[in-house]
Amino acid sequence: MSSAWNDPPTEADWLAAFHAGDREVLAACYRDHYRTVEQACGSILGGADRETVIHEVFLALLSQPAVRASFKGGSLRAWLHTLGHHRAIDFQRRHRRERPLTDAPAELPAVDGDPFREAERSEAQRLIERFRREQLPAKWAPVFEARFLRQLSQRDAAHTLGMHRTTLAYQEQRVRWLLQRFLLGEAKA
Repeated sequence: MSSAWNDPPTEADWLAAFHAGDREVLAACYRDHYRTVEQACGSILGGADRETVIHEVFLALLSQPAVRASFKGGSLRAWLHTLGHHRAIDFQRRHRRERPLTDAPAELPAVDGDPFREAERSEAQRLIERFRREQLPAKWAPVFEARFLRQLSQRDAAHTLGMHRTTLAYQEQRVRWLLQRFLLGEAKA
């Protein structure tokens, strides 16, 4: 809140500053209520998922005026607890709906006898093999396989590969960059 205030702010002043997205008010909200949101999410999620949702809650407060406007006053702690709890439930529901392709083949699926589609599939398979051979470092091959070919979610791929999601995300970003460079190079040739 503005340091120009001489008197302590009233609840109405504080609420107006909160709704307006005042930087000091939101920073204090984060400092004072991080543990509240963590507890709300922790009853449903753990690890990286919990951290993701906690930061989604505070990002929504910073970036979405409609979220801030939905707080009408009263106990900010209770409101944030409820918001965190609901976001954690939504996150969990989204991930339950994902169906991992754990038994998916590493190759592209066969097509139904259409020679044109079969030729496209063969060409795509040749590009994939060439990318693996010429561009993809061996240390990132498992991430390429899990995320790009088997199309596992980040969460499932990290679990399958036995790595942290942040490590997987970094390697995925590097593989994506290599793949983009490889494919754009193909388009220029």
